[in-house]
Amino acid sequence: MSEVKPLMPEPWLRGTLRGVPAVQRGVLHALQLAQEDLAKWCRPLTEEQLIARPGRLPPVAFHLRHIARSMDRLLTYAEGRPLGEAQVAALKSEMDAEVGSDGLFAELDSAFARSIDRVRALASADLGEERVVGKNQLPTTLGGLLVHVADHTQRHVGQAITTAKVVTGMK
Repeated sequence: MSEVKPLMPEPWLRGTLRGVPAVQRGVLHALQLAQEDLAKWCRPLTEEQLIARPGRLPPVAFHLRHIARSMDRLLTYAEGRPLGEAQVAALKSEMDAEVGSDGLFAELDSAFARSIDRVRALASADLGEERVVGKNQLPTTLGGLLVHVADHTQRHVGQAITTAKVVTGMK
């Protein structure tokens, strides 16, 4: 009889990142969980499943691109910088139907690695520092942006997983 391995607890229950301030630690744990969940539920999908649109829902590929690219945009604002032309162009292509699974997951994995480094770099920053978002320069704070990176990412992870479950159940 094979031994049942206990499930690994979620990142926030692993006792990691103790030297990182609480807000940034929470963001980092949310990003780690997002990456793990996407690997579990979305990486096994075929290219056909990645672009499927059951009920005209946005495809899993959209959510994966959007997660990668929105983390970059939000962290650019968190760093107090405006978006560059390449970021704006990338935003406009998130719904593109063409997908290569390897390229899609390479972009996502790279985005998580860069985002984790960028959040860590903001560990000693004042969370109350004012920031602005978008062409309308909407007001927020560094802390607000960091928390939004976590909650926005998790929102799209949930949508990607739900869509993944629907498309795999369609067989």
